[in-house]
Amino acid sequence: MADKKIFAGGEFLITDASPEQVFTPEDFKEEHRMIYETTKDFVNREILPNQDKIEEKDKDVVLGILAKAGELGLLATDIPEQYGGLGLDKVSTTVVTEATGTTGSFTAIYGAHTGIGSLPIVYFGNEDQKKKYLPKLASGEWCGAYCLTEADAGSDALNAKTKAVLSEDGKYYILNGTKMFVTNGGWASSFIVYAKVDGEHFTGFIVERDFPGVSTGAEEKKMGMDGSSTRPLILEDAEVPVENVLFEIGKGHKIAFNVLNLGRWKLGAATVGGCKGCVIEAVKYANSRIQFNVPISSFGMIKTKLANMAILTFISESMMYRLAGVFDDKLATLDEEAKKSGAENAKAIGEYAAECSITKVYGSESLDYCVDEYVQILGGYGYCAEYPAERYYRDSRINRIWEGTNEINRLLVPGTLMRRALKGRLALFPAAQAIAGELMNYSPLSVQLPDTALALQEHMVKMSKKIGLMVAGVAAQKFQQKLVHEQEVMAGIADIVIEVFAMESGLLRTLKMISRDGEEKAKYQIAAVKAYIDEGIPKIEMWAKQILAYMEEGDMLRTQLAGVKKLARYQPIDAVSLKRQIADRIIELESYPF
Repeated sequence: MADKKIFAGGEFLITDASPEQVFTPEDFKEEHRMIYETTKDFVNREILPNQDKIEEKDKDVVLGILAKAGELGLLATDIPEQYGGLGLDKVSTTVVTEATGTTGSFTAIYGAHTGIGSLPIVYFGNEDQKKKYLPKLASGEWCGAYCLTEADAGSDALNAKTKAVLSEDGKYYILNGTKMFVTNGGWASSFIVYAKVDGEHFTGFIVERDFPGVSTGAEEKKMGMDGSSTRPLILEDAEVPVENVLFEIGKGHKIAFNVLNLGRWKLGAATVGGCKGCVIEAVKYANSRIQFNVPISSFGMIKTKLANMAILTFISESMMYRLAGVFDDKLATLDEEAKKSGAENAKAIGEYAAECSITKVYGSESLDYCVDEYVQILGGYGYCAEYPAERYYRDSRINRIWEGTNEINRLLVPGTLMRRALKGRLALFPAAQAIAGELMNYSPLSVQLPDTALALQEHMVKMSKKIGLMVAGVAAQKFQQKLVHEQEVMAGIADIVIEVFAMESGLLRTLKMISRDGEEKAKYQIAAVKAYIDEGIPKIEMWAKQILAYMEEGDMLRTQLAGVKKLARYQPIDAVSLKRQIADRIIELESYPF
C-alpha cells in the first residue's frame, strides 16, 4: 500500500486532493461515535437543564458541571495519559468540541478551559509544570483561563504593557499590569499570562489565583455569553515563582501564536454544533407554526432558509473534520521522541496555521448566518428571550471577534501562504506563473467533462483555484513586500482561498461517499454541493475582478478580466429545486439531514 500523502499547509491551493486523502465524518471509528454520543448525552443531561443557572453565572453549578465533564474525560482529550488525560487523536477532540457547540455560554467556558487555558501547558510546559497542573485541569478540579488582551493590546498582542521583573532574591517574577476580557476570569484557578520581562521580552507565565498580588475586577456586561465569567485580571506586584515561567524567556509569542491556531480550529468545530442546533430547532418550530392553515415549513422561502442553513453546516462540518484528519496525519509522521515533545506537536499543527484561520472565519460566519435565519423563521418569537433563538443570536456574535478577529484572520491566510512561498516551502509562485501560459490556450467551450455526478463541480473547483492563484500572483508581483499594507487586496484573496477550501472540502467528502455508498445514498450531499458551488462561483469571480480592477488598468486590466471570465465560465443550474429537495428532507426528519 502506498504511503499516505501528507499535505503541506496551504498546499490544497496548488495540489488537487483525491477523496481518499481526506478525513470525513463518515470515516468515524466506533470510538469516535461513542465519544460523540457520550458528550451529547452529557450535554442533554447536565448542561441544558441547568442553562438558566449557567446564564446567571452560578459558580457552583458551572464548576460542578466542569468537574462532571472531567470525570467522563471530556476535558482531557488533548492531555497526555501520563498527566491524567486521554491523549486522543484530534478527530476525537473535534467530536467533543462539536457536541458541546449548542450549549451557548458553556461552550465558551469549556472552550477556554480545554483550549487556551490548558494547551499552553500541554505543548510548552516543562515536566514539573505538566505534572503539577495538567491532572487538575484534566479532572476539572481546576478551571483554566488565558490572559493575552490588554486595554491597548488586542490584535496587536505583542504591544502588551504588563511587565515582569525578577525579584532581588531571584525567586519570583513580580508582575504588574491588567489583562482584559478573561473568559473564566471569575472562577479560574490558573491563568496563562503574558508579560514582558524587564519591559522587553514577551514571555508566558502560569499564574495561580492565590498568588500574592493577583485579583480580578468586576464582571463585564456583555451582549451575549452571559453565563461565562468575563473579568479583567489585575496584577499588582504579583509574585510568580520563577519555576512558573512557561517555555523560555522572550519566547511567549511562540506559545501565543501556536495556541491560537488550535483555538481557532476548536472554535470552528464548536460552531458546527451550533449550526446543527439552529437547523434542528428552526425546523421543529417551522413544522409546528401554522399560518394560513398550513405549517410555515411548507412555504418556499422558509424552505430556502432551512436548506441554506443545512448546506452551510454541511460544508463547515466537512472543513473541520478534513482539518482534524490532516492534523492526525501530520502528527503520525513524528518520530517517537518528537511525539513526546509538546513544542514539536505544536509545530506540526502550526504547519496548518492558514487552514486554522480559514475554518475559524468560515465557521463563525456560517453560525452567524444560521442564527440570523433561525431568528427570522421564528419571527417575533425569535426576538423574545423566552425562546432560545434570542440567546443563540447574542451568543454567536463574539465568535467573529475572539481567537483573533475575522479581519486579522483574513490577513493571516494570504500572509502565511506568501511567506511560505518566499521561503520555498510552498510552490505558490510557479503555480501562479503557469496560469498565464495556460490561459493562452484554454477555451472553456472545448472542455469535455465525464458523465459523473459532480464532474462540473470538480472542474469549477479547479478553475477557482486557478483564479485564486492568478490574483495572488498579480498582487505579489505588483506590491511585493508592500502587499501586507494592502489590506483590501489581502482580504479579497483570503475570501477566494476560503471559498476554495470550503467548496473542495464538501466536494471531496461527497465524492468519497459516492465511491463508497453510491449516488442514491449520497443524493442529498450531491444536491448540497451542487447548490453551494452554484452560488460560490459568481462570488469568486466578483472578488477577483474587484481586486484586479484596483491593481491594474487599461489593456492589462482587460486582459486579466478576460482571463478570469474564461476560468469562471459556468452555466448556472437549478438550485431552487436542489434546495427544495434538501429542505423537504429536513422537514421530514425534523433534523439535520446529512
